[in-house]
Parts: sequence; structure tokens; C-alpha cells
Amino acid sequence: TGDLARWLPDGNIEYLGRIDHQVKIRGYRIELGEVEAQLQKVASVQEALVIARADDDGEKQLCAYFVADRPLTVSELRGTLSQGMPSYMIPSYFVQLAQMPLTSNGKVDRKALPAPESSMNTGATYTAPRTSLEVKLVRIWQGVLGLEKVGVKDNFFDLGGHSLRATTLVSKVHQELNVVLPLRDVFRFSTIEEMAQAISGMEQAEYKTIPLAEESEHYPVTFAQKRLYISHQLEGAEQSYNMPGAVIMNGSLERERFEEAFRELIARHETLRTSFAMVSGEPVQRIQSKVDFAVSFRQAGEDEVDEIAQQFVRTFDLGCAPLLRIGLIELEPDRHLLLYDMHHIISDGVSMGILIDEFVRLYSGEVLPPLRIQYKDYAAWQQSESQSERMKEQEAYWLNVLDGELPQLELPTDFARPVMRSYEGDVLNFVIDEQRSDGLQRIAENTGSTLYMVLMTVYTILLHKYSAQEDIIVGTPIAGRTHADLESLIGMFVGTLAIRNYPTGEKTFLSYLNEVKEMTLGAYENQDYPFEELLEKVQAKWSLSRNPLFDTMLVLQNTEERTDGFGTFTLEPYAQHHTIAKFDLTLEIKLEDRAMSGHFEYCTKLFSKNMIDNFAEDLLVIISQVCEQPYVLLKDIQLSNVGQEVMSGEAFDFVF
Repeated sequence: TGDLARWLPDGNIEYLGRIDHQVKIRGYRIELGEVEAQLQKVASVQEALVIARADDDGEKQLCAYFVADRPLTVSELRGTLSQGMPSYMIPSYFVQLAQMPLTSNGKVDRKALPAPESSMNTGATYTAPRTSLEVKLVRIWQGVLGLEKVGVKDNFFDLGGHSLRATTLVSKVHQELNVVLPLRDVFRFSTIEEMAQAISGMEQAEYKTIPLAEESEHYPVTFAQKRLYISHQLEGAEQSYNMPGAVIMNGSLERERFEEAFRELIARHETLRTSFAMVSGEPVQRIQSKVDFAVSFRQAGEDEVDEIAQQFVRTFDLGCAPLLRIGLIELEPDRHLLLYDMHHIISDGVSMGILIDEFVRLYSGEVLPPLRIQYKDYAAWQQSESQSERMKEQEAYWLNVLDGELPQLELPTDFARPVMRSYEGDVLNFVIDEQRSDGLQRIAENTGSTLYMVLMTVYTILLHKYSAQEDIIVGTPIAGRTHADLESLIGMFVGTLAIRNYPTGEKTFLSYLNEVKEMTLGAYENQDYPFEELLEKVQAKWSLSRNPLFDTMLVLQNTEERTDGFGTFTLEPYAQHHTIAKFDLTLEIKLEDRAMSGHFEYCTKLFSKNMIDNFAEDLLVIISQVCEQPYVLLKDIQLSNVGQEVMSGEAFDFVF
């Protein structure tokens, strides 16, 4: 029927609402009725309806339609709504109507609701662009926001902008105006009028397309690929850079069409036909014109799936392309499990999204436009003379940040550290509930920070409490696609940033957050400097038992929500057991529904599940305290009773 309900343990069924009245936007599941209820509490609003509309990029946005007894502006509505709900629930668009369009049955005619572009009231009197620069910025904003009309006094975020669109805006400004606009300036100068004034005082930085590399038998690898190639040879690390995944596909499947779509992907992206070898003592990449590829197919029962999925993940031979495997298990005639595995040396998280999106389009019969460049062109460009000057500037930044003796994180462990670094790992899952999630979001909004910055602040406080260290380096991945030419390529672009912070007891949480914010912005602005080069320049302590520079990572998964299905298919995630740990400890947070899900990936040669349980519990305890008392001194933040016992040595025998 489309009704959503929950079957309770006592046998009763609790009605929750309509499935079609729930939407998922940027990782958050939102009940449209809740947003409508809050909107109807606004003075003068008589009727309200909220729907999710897809923009030109297929990205879902909340759009609110309302009838009121006087004109209301976006600023008024946002201000009122922000007092009663988190920012991710506030609609991107507001459309005021004289009356709701109705069907012959007296219900709201949703198909007759106008598109938001022509009906928005941002609270600013429309002012047309007055200079050539403002005209160009209006055109860029229209493209990024998907709007037909933008005034120079309109606020980027009032028009539906967010951090992901801000990143796109920065790239487009460089491409079309030959100016490098820092991401932070999108927040500082959030109207076209202000942005134009800021840009007019900036130096020109010519935007150059990435040139095509000359044809060759082999091509240089990127810095990141070189590190992965060497790491792949280490004992115990052979599968640590596999990128496996699985998804259940419900619907009628055409096997030949399914396999042909993947063959087209392999023909389209050279990375899927790339192998690696040593030439004159250096790793290189070779691109094959054709490769042998077939989807492995079998039938199996649900009880066999786990074992099959585990056996599917095997060590790749980097000298043999493609470094991609696809498997299909038929569970029932209209129910299949899709298994996939790629090596990180040819892929990253964004690439996996591109692969899935393009597979869906190819399977649906769409003809994709040709790619102008391929990954080998990027690899050659990265090491060209044209990039050397910019790299020198970024190198100076990192050498300053990582100057002097570098800290080595000394967390209490349950077991003595092995002489050789172990990749044996496990995962512990936990949830940051709605109340804590909302509190973290509010802190970010009130301080002009991002959620990632707040989480980094909280995480380093946890590490500070357990290690008693006041100089801590945490690694974090960065997408690495700062050039517009790279948006559609499958390849290894993701970089690693070493974020160094100083959590000392006399600082308040908010003052420390501000330090973390500035350090993070500086790292983002210098993200193109290769991490592999950095390791050779700084005085990192090298040890066979540790990672160089840092032993812990923080990852926030906040990419745009991808499709839950296509054509006649619906897709279900399939969880696989995880047994690899690249670092001693990695904290990963994912925006999910109204809360956040988290997990610690940890090395089982160092930590017991019990110890990681303590870390997770104390992370939540710290979040609660800083949300309630943002001005608290770091030294006054308390751990749980168990955490205090661990640090005093009363509860466990542990090793430093």
C-alpha cells in the first residue's frame, strides 16, 4: 500500500507514515511531514507542502510550497525554521503560491506545482548584474545552482547552495574567470556583489586544460600509484588495497546486456585496461588495447552467499589487466547479488560512484559522450614542469606545518606492538544518535565550521585524553580532483592530508575548534602536494611496525546520495565482513537518516574489541559534553567511568 510501519516485539504494528513521504538527501532520511508541520507553525503561513525535486544534475533538493496571508521571504522562513529543526531539514527552495493547485478530487495536484526557479523570494530586491564580471558570475551561479534568475544581492546559500556546490563553484570560477577563489571565500563573500568585488582584487591565474600525453609503450605512474605499487609488494598487505563491494539487485536482469555494459566501461576508461610493471627500476603503467574480461556467474542459495563473497576477494596481479572483477550470483530468477572488486591503484571512492552511474546509463542504452583525456594524461601532467612552481609553494606550507620533531601517537594497547606492521583488522560499529548529531550540526553552523572540522576536534580530544599527548597528527583522505578536467575519470586521485593539531588542557572547546578549522582550511588549500613527496621531506620516524607520519585516520562520508535503483531494478546494500586494517585505528562517520553511523576499523594485533568499545563510548561521552558546554576547558572534559579506569590502569593490563 505504500504505508510504512514497524512490527513491534509484542506483535503490534506501529504506523510510521507513507514511504513516498520520506526522502533521503545527502545521507539524511527526512520525513516531509515533519518539515511541513514546522513550516505551518510560521506566522502567516496557512498551507504548506514539501516535496523533493531533482535538479539538472539529478541531485535531490527539498522544495517547500506555501500559501500565506502576506509575502514572506526566504530569510524570514529560514530564520524561523532554524530555531526548530537542523539545517539539513530546511528546504533549499521556497515557493509562495496564491493557492494550492487541486485535482478534480480536491487533492493537491503535485504535477501542477511550478518549478522553484521563477517563484523564489530570497528577501533581497532583485538587482541585475551591472558589470561584466557580475554577468559572468551570474551565469556560473545559474549553472551550479540550476536557476534561471539570480540577482547580485542574492545569497548563495539561500538559493540552495551547500558545501559540495561551493566546491563546484570554485572550480567553475577558475575555469571561466582564470581566478583561484579559495573555498573559504565562498562563505565570506556569499553574494555575487561581494564575490565580484573580492575577485576583482585577485591576481589572474590562467586556467589550463590538461594536455594529452604523447603515445608511448608505457607511462609514468602518479605519486599515489607509486606508493600503492610498493605497498602491494609488502608481506601481509597484498589485499589491503582491494576495494570490494556487493549489492543485491531486485528485478529482471538481462545477463548479456549486463556484461556488455561493463565491456563498454572497460573500453571507455583506459584505467580499466591498465597494468603495471617495473622499467629501469621505476614502476610504470601500460595500457592494453584489449583485455580479457567476463562476468563470473553462478547460482546459489542465500546460505552460501557469505562464503562466496569472501572467496571473491582475492589478491590482484598488478601486471595483468583488468584490475577489476565482476561477479553475479543468481539467488532467485529476479534476485541477484552483484559482487565487484577493484584495486585502489586504478580507482578511488569517487571513481566507484562514476563506475556505477555510467554502468546504469550504459545498461539503459544511453550513449555516453567521449572523454577528452584519460588518467595517463593526468599522470604525465602531474609530473610536468608546469606544476613545479605551484608544488614549491605548497611544499613550503607543509614543511612549516610539520616542522620540528613529529609526534608519534602512543595509545594504550592490549597487546605489544608487533615488530612488523600487521594488517589484520576488524570493525566495531556504533551510532551517534539524533540528539548528538543535531548538536554537532548546530556547533558547525554557529561557528562557521564544517561537520568534519567539529568531528576532527572531538576525535583529537579523545586521542588526547587516552594518550595524554598535546601534539597529534591525524590523517584524512581528500578527493584530489581540484582540476575540472578530472571530474569524469575513473582513477586513483584521492590524496592524504596530515592534519596536525594541539589539544591542550587550558583551551576551551570552541577556541580549539577554531584552531582546527584554520588548520583544516590550510590543508585543503594545499592539498595538491603529493603525500608521498612529503614523507621524503619531513623528519618522520620510519619503523617497520608503524605507518609513517600518523597511525590513525578520520573519514567522513558525506558524498551526494546515489540511486537506490534504476529501470525496473531496486538495489539493496549487502554488508561484507571486514578483516583488513590499514592503520592502527580509523574512525569513519557516515551521515545516515537523522543520526550518524560510525565505525572504528582497528588492528587486532594491538587492540581488543573491549578497548575499542571504550573508545566508542568515550567518543559519545565527549560529544555530549561539548554539545551541552561548548565553552568547557579541554582539561575538564571527562571520560566515562570505564575510560577513566583504563587511563588509570585499574581496569585492564595494557601496554604503552
